[in-house]
Amino acid sequence: MLATCTKSFFVAFGLLLAGTATAAGTVEPAPAHARNIYLVRHGNYAPDATADKQLGPGLSALGAAQAHLAAARLAAVPAHFDALYVSPLQRARDTAALIAGEFPGRAFNVLEDLRECTPPTRRSEATRDEKPAELAACKAQLDRLFDTHFKPDAVAERSEMYVCHGNVIRYLTSRALGVDTRAWLEMSVHHASITQIRVEADGRFKVITVGESGFMPFNMLTGSTGDADRSLAIPTLPVSPAKAE
Repeated sequence: MLATCTKSFFVAFGLLLAGTATAAGTVEPAPAHARNIYLVRHGNYAPDATADKQLGPGLSALGAAQAHLAAARLAAVPAHFDALYVSPLQRARDTAALIAGEFPGRAFNVLEDLRECTPPTRRSEATRDEKPAELAACKAQLDRLFDTHFKPDAVAERSEMYVCHGNVIRYLTSRALGVDTRAWLEMSVHHASITQIRVEADGRFKVITVGESGFMPFNMLTGSTGDADRSLAIPTLPVSPAKAE
């Protein structure tokens, strides 16, 4: 009986030591926190032959009005924006400049990987004029952007704003959804619309909104499939012909 108890004691003690060693050897995972990402498309713009070839045209009057409305919407977000990023292209910079008016004292970081480009798509007719090397370079650029910024934060939950372009936003949304990224062209987002994506602490993605534009009246919506051409230019006033005396 004594031998049996002694044996049981040493077995239990051995298991306890093994458990302690295992616990001591366990590496605790690094702390992680959610990241809230707001992707803002630039406002409406018009072709301009005199624009800088590298930066492209700036906003139209309508685009500026759209950006002001987006700025008011973003200012109402109940969170502090820990980082502000913008594409180097002029239409995005103009949009960010107007948004910045709602965030005094804050500065945007120009992020080259936010530059507009065209990634591969399943609709070959839409990219027939693009060179395969350019499509591949765009995909690499946007994948690099996603892998760098779309991940949990190691310090605290944070919110970030990215003012960029329609192709960029649709590709990044496809990555977050975990679908074939060549499906990005099956989405369409308005000028100055807002897409919100949350990266959970465990790395999962939650797409909250895509192309939110409810803060704009319908007669100011442009840039999405089916939208009419619009302008804030004052039209010619229709005047009835004067009656003869």
